[in-house]
Amino acid sequence: MKMLQNLTLIINSPLEQFEVNSLISVIAPIFGYINITLSNLGLYSILILFIILSLHIISNNENKILPSKWSIAIESIFTTINTMVREQLGKEIYLPFIYSLFFFILISNLIGNIPYSYTITTSVIVTIGLSFTILTGVTILGLYIHKLHFFSYFVPSGTPLALVPLLVLIEIVSYLARALSLGIRLFANMVAGHSLLKILSTFLYQMFNSSFIIAILTLIPFAFFIALCVLEVAVSTIQAYVFVLLVISYIKDAIYLH
Repeated sequence: MKMLQNLTLIINSPLEQFEVNSLISVIAPIFGYINITLSNLGLYSILILFIILSLHIISNNENKILPSKWSIAIESIFTTINTMVREQLGKEIYLPFIYSLFFFILISNLIGNIPYSYTITTSVIVTIGLSFTILTGVTILGLYIHKLHFFSYFVPSGTPLALVPLLVLIEIVSYLARALSLGIRLFANMVAGHSLLKILSTFLYQMFNSSFIIAILTLIPFAFFIALCVLEVAVSTIQAYVFVLLVISYIKDAIYLH
């Protein structure tokens, strides 16, 4: 029975880190008993905004001749994003949005790699909300630029007339699926990586607390665990890059109807 309880704890514990919990709750009678709640999701969202602003303030050269390391790092990221936007879209008007989106996802993912922290991109509400909002904005952009000609995007060129209804239905479903695939891709990758690290860390903790010989032998899998932690940091960065790259491709489709 005790072994079963320990097994249940090991299985359930990886999911606990993804729960949205209320940290502070205030009932305001003066406003009609409105319940004002600050959750860990809201707290980390504010923290991420503060970190992004702080990084850009620190990286400000203030007309210095020699740039700081922070300035070089931020300028390198800006140059990379700017190159992506100019090559794919040819217009820098979308640069502030893409740049802000990349930094938001990047910092959100990296903060989640800190032990006992919370990763807001493991919340499906955040990821699906982002992807749904982006798809809505891209659709409005396409309608604004092309008017009714935008709907030609759902009719592949050279399609026989008899297959038009079927292909239009398939294209519409494929287009709307972007609202899910974009967010679920980010959500699934972050949840899978954090769950794996949580499970491995639980087993390693139990092995380190056992006999001395087993604790010494555990150093070998612990080295692999450290390598996985480094890999998860790389995945966090790559996922932010892939997310904005897909957003750029969606905007490009709306502009040029590819």
